[in-house]
Amino acid sequence: MYAILETGSKQYRVAAGDKVEVERLDVEAGNPVTFDRVLLVSNDGKVTVGAPTVANARVVADVLEHKRGEKLTIYKMKRRKGYHKKQGHRQERTVVQIKEINA
Repeated sequence: MYAILETGSKQYRVAAGDKVEVERLDVEAGNPVTFDRVLLVSNDGKVTVGAPTVANARVVADVLEHKRGEKLTIYKMKRRKGYHKKQGHRQERTVVQIKEINA
């Protein structure tokens, strides 16, 4: 059984027991979180597709930790003008472990 859920404007294919890194959630580590925006559920070959979401479908997960992603370097320059700018960015991420899929 697996589901496709949406969080942080991104879609993830998850099954029970999976560890997934999603965009930062405002939930403390160790607490459960429920994802309501389930777009598709597949249960032993029986596929349910939502329009846009599957009614009464939930994905329950535990928040394991909060961390920051890899550093991205942004470099801008204009040739022959003496303009250059270097900037870095690290995205905030949350690691969750999927407990169950309720469809």
